[in-house]
Amino acid sequence: MKLLIAEDDRKLGQFIRNGLEEQAYTAVWVGDLASAREAFYGQDFDVVILDVGLPDGNGLALLKEIRSGQSSCSALILSARGEVDDRVTGLNLGADDYLSKPFSFAELLARIRSLTRRQDRVRRTVLESDRIRMDLVTREVTMDGRRVELSQREYALLEYLLQNAGRVLTRTQIAEKIWDCHFDMETNLIDVYVRKLRNKLRSDDESSPIQTVRGVGYCLK
Repeated sequence: MKLLIAEDDRKLGQFIRNGLEEQAYTAVWVGDLASAREAFYGQDFDVVILDVGLPDGNGLALLKEIRSGQSSCSALILSARGEVDDRVTGLNLGADDYLSKPFSFAELLARIRSLTRRQDRVRRTVLESDRIRMDLVTREVTMDGRRVELSQREYALLEYLLQNAGRVLTRTQIAEKIWDCHFDMETNLIDVYVRKLRNKLRSDDESSPIQTVRGVGYCLK
């Protein structure tokens, strides 16, 4: 878990960073808005902790940029300003939480853990492997950004492969999971569906992410 801390109070910023590192988090601390922008766009963060009153601008400006992009990181606003209007502005811009100074580190840590648990629940609604993305809520599947239309069985087969990406799934495992039965393994039903899925997931170079492991089954690489 990697966090970005944008806080101009040197003592507080270092205190937060050191406390998070003691909890086995990776934390980057910066003291102004320009450095926060540079750090955010140069690295991947799971949580951004933003002070509102930075010396070269308002931390909410970066929050607005983050939310206008495709980043899924969580954002927690820190500020000495405890007025309702400031909290409302931050939340309306997309902040996931708001903590007024002064605060205890235990409370900050609890809020970060809450955000990451929420983030994990969101992440589990999307399955991804290399060039394939499956949204379990909308049931949309894309390959290299191109939408792929799948039948119910094809969708179930791909979901199972994505859940076990990198693992070899036997024909028996696939039959039990997708068809909920133990049928004669001599049938080519599984082969037919894998072939259909491969054709729909072929990339421009005609390669397929589904590999055949001869005599065993299939694997999504």
